[in-house]
Amino acid sequence: MTDSNYIKIFTGDFIIVQRIISELKAININAVVKDSTESARLAGFGGGIIPGFQEIFVNKDELDKAIRIVENILYNPMKYSCLSCRRSEA
Repeated sequence: MTDSNYIKIFTGDFIIVQRIISELKAININAVVKDSTESARLAGFGGGIIPGFQEIFVNKDELDKAIRIVENILYNPMKYSCLSCRRSEA
């Protein structure tokens, strides 16, 4: 396996992945989403082991910021408001 500058920070369902991606984009972090189910289906192998689950990868340089976003969304879902929402209120 080749060495990569990207690290997996989250695996989960489509809805949470989209929320995390949205927040990462708001702070200019370009994440990569890997959907093994869709890749397998397109290649003709059927669905994946856990249908609908996706993985999020970020560059090593942006890891600390990205982890904070994921933790805030997962552990404080009612308290956490989106960064872009707070920016527009200011």
